[in-house]
Amino acid sequence: MKILIIEDEAPAAKRLEKLILEQVSSASIQGRLDSIKSALAYFEKHPHPDLIFCDIQLADGLSFEIFRQVTVDCPLIFTTAYDQYAIQAFKVNAIDYLLKPIDPNELAQAMDKFHKLQLKPSIDFAQIQQLLLQSQKTYKTRFMVKVGEKISALEVGDILYFFSEERITFAVTFNGKRHILDYTLEQLEDQLNPNDFFRLNRKYFTSIKAVEEIITYSNSRLKIKLKGSSDQDILISREKVVDFKNWLDS
Repeated sequence: MKILIIEDEAPAAKRLEKLILEQVSSASIQGRLDSIKSALAYFEKHPHPDLIFCDIQLADGLSFEIFRQVTVDCPLIFTTAYDQYAIQAFKVNAIDYLLKPIDPNELAQAMDKFHKLQLKPSIDFAQIQQLLLQSQKTYKTRFMVKVGEKISALEVGDILYFFSEERITFAVTFNGKRHILDYTLEQLEDQLNPNDFFRLNRKYFTSIKAVEEIITYSNSRLKIKLKGSSDQDILISREKVVDFKNWLDS
């Protein structure tokens, strides 16, 4: 049985391959692919396997893009970190799914289902993607802040950037006002859309709208000028430069 694994996390792919080989004596792993790009290149040059194990969220996008561009005539078993509720909605569209971290017993059940069905899949990837998008994480859109004696709503869209000073987190708005928030920058990273905000360093977490000027600096670092900030030494470390540029370009 020829099996292909599409998984962008190397340890997860290696563990899945090990589990498959332990349970299916006839299994032959044809390859381990880690991206949409590598999968498309593979299908251009190789015949389809008997079965594909496919992670849903790859580094370069959702794996459904692969199947929009290539007609795959073999069954798929999804591997995913999405929660059980979301998975249940589209379970009928695939042979089966495996929730990460993969349980050996669930893998055995999925393989048993594959052996019993041996059918070409009829998968509505557009429907699956829509269900996933609906179930994906939602982000904060406002904070409640104290203004004098009143509590007011501060919309995330009105915030230029956040900064931390003496263990206090401030939100700076377009009108130059500062508001104290009862959150750490680490907590804000988890609660705000990463497409809109980027952690520059230990002190600053900025909106893309606040980036006013970018200057190359020593040791491959970048110096950033933020709107409304008088700080002239906002630096991005060399390790974060590539991620920062990708964020700006996304």
